[in-house]
Amino acid sequence: MRFAVSSPLSSSNSILETIAGLFHPPEQIDGISQLGSGNVNDTFLVTLNRSASRSAFVMQRLNTEVFEQPELVMRNLLKLGSHVEQRLAQQPPELLGRRWEVPKVLPTLDADGHWVEHQGEFWRSITHIGAATTTDVIQDDLHARELGYGLGMFHHLISDLATDELADTLENFHIAPAYLAEFDLVFSRSNDQISHRTTQAVSFIEERRQGIDVLEQACARGELKRRPIHGDPKINNVMIDNASGQAVGLIDLDTVKPGLVHYDIGDCLRSCCNRLGEETLDAGKVSFDLNLCRAILEGYLSIGRSFLTPEDFRYLPDCIRLIPLELGIRFLTDHLSGDHYFRTSRPQHNLDRAEVQFALTRSIENQWKDLNNLIEELSQER
Repeated sequence: MRFAVSSPLSSSNSILETIAGLFHPPEQIDGISQLGSGNVNDTFLVTLNRSASRSAFVMQRLNTEVFEQPELVMRNLLKLGSHVEQRLAQQPPELLGRRWEVPKVLPTLDADGHWVEHQGEFWRSITHIGAATTTDVIQDDLHARELGYGLGMFHHLISDLATDELADTLENFHIAPAYLAEFDLVFSRSNDQISHRTTQAVSFIEERRQGIDVLEQACARGELKRRPIHGDPKINNVMIDNASGQAVGLIDLDTVKPGLVHYDIGDCLRSCCNRLGEETLDAGKVSFDLNLCRAILEGYLSIGRSFLTPEDFRYLPDCIRLIPLELGIRFLTDHLSGDHYFRTSRPQHNLDRAEVQFALTRSIENQWKDLNNLIEELSQER
């Protein structure tokens, strides 16, 4: 679950107090606690007392090693927030009276900007989506359907946002051939003794080198087109209403940028259809659940069918297989280069993660015919 672990403010939290006080009157702040389990940014929930106009807000320290131009990230968030707010004001019929929220960037207390740079660190605050939580592992088919609906609604609301209005904040993000090239470079420079596990992981990649550019080649041929995407719509970035069980918004919007919707669809299915979750230590039991895949796609297509083309449908199986392979390559590359990108909590953490993604890839390949039949069936429904 994405929830705050409450702890009283102390002297060790003085920097957090200082930063929070630049976004909100300090006398209204009750507490600051860790929020979520993200791999990149540090996220905190700032709770407020009853004298404040809201009950809480989210404060984040951006990882500027990942986001080297954080100002561009912020401009994308402001552009996205304004666009979606206008769309929601028009009461799109697809929402059917449902609740939907988009995290909004909050200004600094002096209204002089929307972020703070303090001691070489970059901070921002955004609104908190209340009465909703996320999970790291899928619950059931109804949950799966809502996850798919949430991604479909997000894509729908930003489908008319011009891609040239969004900065490319992460060059080559989700470009699988670029990740493969980076892996090749890192592996060629690796002077350490390679373990048996690493050797097996490297062999797994080598056996699948052909076709890793399938989506980019389709884009180059004009069969697929780049649109605004979320960039990281994994299961714990979809907020689910505590009372209704309905999707109410997507969070962690730093990776919003132009891309292929296939990146998002593949990433959503990758994180949702592995019931053990990406942090499991038992890669041998990892499998891709086709029933969950069906439920998620049915939820997505209840909205997405209106904007997906026949060519989009054609490449859905490829993206479902490619994204876990791509992420496995990224985890293995980070492992070989010293764990600089993804946050780790133990030795060989990123190698463990890579093995999980490769096991998921293998499970998809073992169900390839059934997966293609499922996509064909869903493409024919209206």
